[in-house]
Order: sequence, then structure tokens, then C-alpha cells
Amino acid sequence: MSDERRSAGLRPIRPRLAASLILTRCDGSRVEVLMGRRSARHVFMPNKYVFPGGRVDRADNTAPIARDLADDVLSAMARTLPRRRARAAAAAAVRETAEETGLLIARDGPCPSRHASWAPFRRFGVLPDLAPLRLITRAITPPGRTRRFDTWFFTADAGALYDNRPPVPSAELEDVQWVPLADARDLDLPFVTHFVLDELKRVLPPAPEPVRCMRERYGKMVVEGL
Repeated sequence: MSDERRSAGLRPIRPRLAASLILTRCDGSRVEVLMGRRSARHVFMPNKYVFPGGRVDRADNTAPIARDLADDVLSAMARTLPRRRARAAAAAAVRETAEETGLLIARDGPCPSRHASWAPFRRFGVLPDLAPLRLITRAITPPGRTRRFDTWFFTADAGALYDNRPPVPSAELEDVQWVPLADARDLDLPFVTHFVLDELKRVLPPAPEPVRCMRERYGKMVVEGL
């Protein structure tokens, strides 16, 4: 707990479950990732380039899905999360991508939910699809911050998109663009995004390594096995 919160007698802030999705595509031999710039109006990380994502909402717990997460992804997440919450995190990553970029990870099928969160899917007669998502890493904001998140980072190939529409900016993400992976570090990135880019390279084929987590241990940020 920070000195300010300890002196005020406040409880530590519990990190909120969140998720992010790194879409990748190959342009010849070059790998590109989809990124956007957070609005200057945001209190949290304004003007920083990030991947689509956000906190898990209540509607994500009952997301109408075409297919579930792959067994290995669900099993890895289930070591620390109930399976229902693991699915909710994946659903949030897909939902936030749709809201912030207009891109749908989906398959044909009527969307039964009338919740506003699934309006983009309902409009096109499709269901969110969790099967293409692969787990990259997990990062937990250290104690003492005014905002804390337990964020799970997924990746999916652009081939999983429902159609070939271009990404569009939103109130959440501006300047949405495909960025060569080799050039992504030239953008104004938050620290955690640098870490995620490193982990993305670790888990991509041909020889993916085990998924890791970045968290605080005894006052220091450490990277350890999930």
C-alpha cells in the first residue's frame, strides 16, 4: 500500500479484470500489429499508442459466442481465474476491438443478446468468436496506483476477422493503423506495451515459449511463469 493510502487508513485498490487484443497480419515477410492512440481526453495514459482493449464489463460474463477459447488457453487462464471469468476476459478483448476499431472477430450466426455491448455484432448478424485468440501474457498494475488492472493480453491473426473492412478510429482510439512490428517501439508507448511487444515475439511461431506474467513482488516488478 502507498504511504498516502496507509496514512489515510484506506484499503489497497484491487486490480480490475481487463483484456487487450493484439491483431497481427503478414505483409510479405513483415509482421504488422494494429495499434491506436488514446485520446488526449483520457486521464489514464492519454496520447499513448496501445492495442485495443479495456476492462471487463458485466455483459462480458454472458457474452453470446460462436466458439469457445482453445482448450490450452482456457486451461492456462484457469490456473488463476474461474473459467467463466476467463471467457469474459476474452469476450471483452473482442468487444473492445469492435468498439474501438470497428473490426469484428466473429462468425455467422444470429446474436441473441440485446445488450448494447453486442450491437456491432447484432448489426451484421454475427457472433463473437473466441477460438482464434491465443494468450500472450498477463500484467498486473502494482499497488499504490490510483487505477489498477489485471490485464490479459491476447493475439489473433487478421485472418480471423469477419471481413476485410479497414479499421476506423473511435472516441477511445485515434489514429488506428497497422504498424510494422519492427517499428512499433518508435511510437509513444506506455511501459507495459514495451513488455507486451517483447512477449509477443516470445510466443509467436515457430518456437513459442511459455506464457509469462508481469507483477509486483516485494516492492519490485518481476516477470515470472503464469
